[in-house]
Amino acid sequence: MMLRRSLLLLLLVCVGCSAQAPSGAQNPQPAEKSSSAQAPSGDIAQAIERQVRSHYSLPPEVKVIVGPLHASEFPNYDALTVIVDSPERRQGLDFLLARDHKTLVRVTAMDLTKDPYAEVMKKIDVTGRPMRGNKDAKVVVVNYDDFECPFCSRMHMTLFPEIFREYSDRVLFIYKDYPLEEIHPWSVRAAVDASCLAAQASDAYWDFADYLHANQHAVSGAKGREGQFAELDKLAVLQGQKHNLNEPKLEACLKTQDEKPVRTSMSEGEVVGVNATPTMFVNGAKLDGAVSADAVRAALDRALKDAGVPPPDHKTGGELKAPAAPGK
Repeated sequence: MMLRRSLLLLLLVCVGCSAQAPSGAQNPQPAEKSSSAQAPSGDIAQAIERQVRSHYSLPPEVKVIVGPLHASEFPNYDALTVIVDSPERRQGLDFLLARDHKTLVRVTAMDLTKDPYAEVMKKIDVTGRPMRGNKDAKVVVVNYDDFECPFCSRMHMTLFPEIFREYSDRVLFIYKDYPLEEIHPWSVRAAVDASCLAAQASDAYWDFADYLHANQHAVSGAKGREGQFAELDKLAVLQGQKHNLNEPKLEACLKTQDEKPVRTSMSEGEVVGVNATPTMFVNGAKLDGAVSADAVRAALDRALKDAGVPPPDHKTGGELKAPAAPGK
């Protein structure tokens, strides 16, 4: 199972994924001429709206606006755009309507001149993010993570050390923040504290991530919200001492609690289709949830082959051990 955000947002994201036409794509020329654009009759427009609402399970507050009919490249079909409008998002969906008004067909344009996975990776900013693995690797894994999410912990302990042992010389691993703060009260604080460590040393960030994902109970068991925050800050300070970081600079960062980079990462995640954690992209190919090690291997091997890099020989990994607390 994955932890989901609001139903409405999920529905609109699903609509958008299937509705967006590639930028710069040209509308095909019609195979035959028909009359100029005209609005469908009231009965037909109402029937189209009911079908769209039912198919996408749209709630009543979402407006559905049926656009005018115009010529299409398909014989006996006219084209039209239906606007799905909510306070969060306005999206156009392209359809074909049979001229006998008995059939509505969904149209999705795909630009074969672009690599969809590469287009996803272009939207992900990894500047300044801590990295693990081969910095020159042709395969990059970006994982949108929540330090308080139990499924993220499961995924993290599959990646490190099990998968990392096999692929570290061929793959680069990068984490981005996507805390589900509605259900995970200390997740944003953890992301900010981790960023304070990352600003000085990647190793400090990864040690902090390893410990939290193996020991979420150490924070969740603290008394009250403030107690949990204090525990996170203490763990961050201990990591700073372990890695000989600039302690006054670290403590100032922890005190300031600048959430802007975390919020930016969350917004970016929504743009590329993240609505749950963990969500991982392997050279742009999406993996939802805490998938098995074999599923991760399959995705990595495929990406490596596509990049012209031979996958590793797979060997059985050793027993996973929880990282020790910093300072111990």
